[in-house]
Amino acid sequence: MARPLKRYACQSCGAITSKWSGRCESCGEWNTIVEEAAPAPGPAGGGMARRGKGRLLEFTGLTGSTPQPPRLKSGINEFDRVCGGGLVVGSALLIGGDPGIGKSTLLLQMAAALARQHTACAYISGEEAVDQVRLRAERLGLADAPVQLVAATSVRDIVASLEQPDAPKVAVIDSIQTMWLDTVDSTPGTVTQVRASAQALVELAKRRGIAVLLVGHVTKDGAIAGPRVLEHMVDTVLYFEGERGHQFRILRTVKNRFGPTDEIGVFEMSDRGLSDVANPSALFLADRRGHVSGTCVFAGIEGTRPLLVEIQALVSPSSLATPRRAVVGWDSNRLAMVLAVLEARCGVTVGANDVYLNVAGGLRIGEPAADLAVAAAVISSLADEQVPGDMVVFGEIGLGGEVRPVGQREARLREAAKLGFRSALVPQVRSGSGPAPRAPEGIAIDEIEHLSDLVARFQPADRPLKRGRREGAPEGTGDRRRDRDQH
Repeated sequence: MARPLKRYACQSCGAITSKWSGRCESCGEWNTIVEEAAPAPGPAGGGMARRGKGRLLEFTGLTGSTPQPPRLKSGINEFDRVCGGGLVVGSALLIGGDPGIGKSTLLLQMAAALARQHTACAYISGEEAVDQVRLRAERLGLADAPVQLVAATSVRDIVASLEQPDAPKVAVIDSIQTMWLDTVDSTPGTVTQVRASAQALVELAKRRGIAVLLVGHVTKDGAIAGPRVLEHMVDTVLYFEGERGHQFRILRTVKNRFGPTDEIGVFEMSDRGLSDVANPSALFLADRRGHVSGTCVFAGIEGTRPLLVEIQALVSPSSLATPRRAVVGWDSNRLAMVLAVLEARCGVTVGANDVYLNVAGGLRIGEPAADLAVAAAVISSLADEQVPGDMVVFGEIGLGGEVRPVGQREARLREAAKLGFRSALVPQVRSGSGPAPRAPEGIAIDEIEHLSDLVARFQPADRPLKRGRREGAPEGTGDRRRDRDQH
């Protein structure tokens, strides 16, 4: 008998090798290479030569009318927004997130909402028993929803059930890492099984016009576990984010073939499940306290939605040889860049201090427009001077210290005016770029061109910015608070 063929696959990136090694040469991960059975070789000479020529394809031009794909609206506004207006019939959606963040809760609520609108929905659980899902539905008040529930892990059985004439139009698979195909000689959760199971379910969605939602595990780095090709196979990829200590959850789009990318939906977690947040800006600023230095309100854009969040900074003298830089909710590399520009271009000494930066509410900001708001919060804490409570700030900072304009200025200002803000610190409009955009009524615009203009607003001529109190460092306004307390 011929020896069975073996190969080794990396469970992190999906790379295939002919021998085992402790470290994957493609992604650099350790102890992720597992032995798997290789597919049987095809007939000698190749199958294409034996079957003959393929059929001729009919090409068409770029112009023409294409009807919009039909969508299923769940009624959960934030979920429908992230999907681009609802679930597309015949599409495959992948949602990932940390364990316990609320993926199963969200999809169970979505399936119940669609089922109550007379759309047949199936919830296929591969991790929990039927009774466990029923207990969650009872806790969420969804026990009366006509959702078809089953616990199964065999993809062959799932495909056979969903190919029936009366099969549901929406199927939730929780999760793809627990599914397995009997034609693949690998354990569930391996790269080969995940890829083959996802391929079979995606083909089913396209062939039968079923909207399939796959739940995916995430790695310690936050990426969806399994081969990277899994994200290329599906039509939409969503990430469910949030800190367990906060009640807010962010559903973020990173890929969508039927709608905008980088869209977000905001939910609030409670004992009754997840609820929509219609005005996230007001919710993120609800616990904001005025009359505190080191805080600044940033007017950002998440997808198509303007969003106001509070950025907090604390600059304190360091007792360490290497001061700390702790960042929550923002890119630590951009903070290092902003601090370097402050020192090199504006003469603000920050190096001897610990710098702590936090985006309140558990939201993570990725756009460069937050540079100016971060710089304002850092300088405010360094000078112990407050940013006006009715001011919003946004703008990108270059390495030369210049403040560059950012997109969707009018939308940011309209959102700020709607929430009662009366002033805005924004980049100066470039000359020759057309007429300056009109500001909303009731909000004053303060334009700056260079980061030194921002520093001058917090550094009066008779008071330098405070510095660290390490031995040999000059004293500045960091002692003002101590002197004021003594008097």
